[in-house]
Amino acid sequence: MAEPATADVDFLVIGECVADIVRTPGRRDRPHPGGSPANVAYGLARLGRRTALLTQLGDDPYGELIRTHLTAAGVDVLTDSRPVATPTAVVTLDEHGAAAYEFTIDWSLAASEPPRARHVHLGSLASVREPGAAVARRLLREARAAGATVSYDPNIRPALFGERAAGLAAVEDCVALSDLVKASDEDLAWLYPGVPVRDSAARWLGLGPGTVIVTMGGEGAFALTADGETRIEAPPTAVVDTVGAGDSFMSAVLAVLPAARPGPDVLARALRTAAAAAAITVSRAGADPPTAAELAAARPGARTG
Repeated sequence: MAEPATADVDFLVIGECVADIVRTPGRRDRPHPGGSPANVAYGLARLGRRTALLTQLGDDPYGELIRTHLTAAGVDVLTDSRPVATPTAVVTLDEHGAAAYEFTIDWSLAASEPPRARHVHLGSLASVREPGAAVARRLLREARAAGATVSYDPNIRPALFGERAAGLAAVEDCVALSDLVKASDEDLAWLYPGVPVRDSAARWLGLGPGTVIVTMGGEGAFALTADGETRIEAPPTAVVDTVGAGDSFMSAVLAVLPAARPGPDVLARALRTAAAAAAITVSRAGADPPTAAELAAARPGARTG
């Protein structure tokens, strides 16, 4: 999405890795590599984009599981040197495959010099959980000053959001720093109780992004830009579970959208491609986004390479 003169990678993703311990009644617990930013980085790499992830991982079995998973897709995993335990989330699936999360996580990212990137993405807990969140937001400012475009997905986890006023201020700070923002309708309803979701999206558009995208699960998605509103329907799919669906949508949008302020037709194509990526992800267990070939097969004519 970005066009600076030089870049070491196409995308730099900043944020947490989490070992998702998937718990389904009557079955043995299954650990999966996860964490919203890590899932976005993985999805971008599977779509053929040069991607680095700035994160924290422990020197433990879960950390090794996640690192192996990411590097196998081609993600350059960058960690600071401070000793941490790999964050975990117990993911409980109901009979419909919907996920509920219970986290054990800290985020204490140290100041660093990440690689130059054409686009920088920040996600989830890394944007609000201190002390690392302040470092992450500073890196966004520096990237933007250097000519990169920026995207953000708050991916709200209420149990870890912290003090509401401070958390909301951090979210809106990240929104104002971004060229593109994606949130779910549930994120916006939680952040702005009683406010219609479209009104909250319009509020974010007024803070500065060129594009605000809202996903609505089986109801599809819409995007607001200065040109107006673009809506798409969700493609039909058989849901195994919803883990990583929004992250798959995010990585596909970033991979295929050619500009920070796209026209309506280009934006609609990108949204439909991203919805197809999410549909593939929910049709199989865990955060397992499509490869470029799988997405092209699902969306003939989609530009993913």
